[in-house]
Amino acid sequence: MKMHRLTTAQWLPISIEEAWTFFSMPENLDLITPDDMSFNILSGSGERTYAGQVITYKIAPVLNIPMSWVTEITQCVDKHYFIDEQRFGPYKFWHHLHRFKEQDGGVLMEDILHYALPGGALGELFGGPMIHKKVKGIFDYRGKKLAEVFPGAKDPFTPSLRRSA
Repeated sequence: MKMHRLTTAQWLPISIEEAWTFFSMPENLDLITPDDMSFNILSGSGERTYAGQVITYKIAPVLNIPMSWVTEITQCVDKHYFIDEQRFGPYKFWHHLHRFKEQDGGVLMEDILHYALPGGALGELFGGPMIHKKVKGIFDYRGKKLAEVFPGAKDPFTPSLRRSA
């Protein structure tokens, strides 16, 4: 299994309380997810993120083919970080750390995503380039939308996509 890592960071001109309020509400994911994903939360929204929270979605990430996705918030430390992990869905492995740090009068928001594709070597060969581009595109879009939602946000640092052992 090849593990992939995507890291992004973006400075937002808001308080840690404002950042936590925005990012800990699952329904705000819809606002910062590209329309072509057909992202729809089915359950688990309407309350702040907490450890043990299960969120179910319908998404259509490729060729507008709908699929179910279930994530669990496995760890959550108020105003510091939370981790979502896929329980069922399109990836063989998905672990996404959302971290928040007060910095320079605002908040540095970091995403560290580890993921693996289904299908082993064939999945990497036939779907890898397209899926990696899609994942990077989701985070690029997110950075642009956050700059609109929070005027004065600094452009996200260039996302890096690399394989880790």
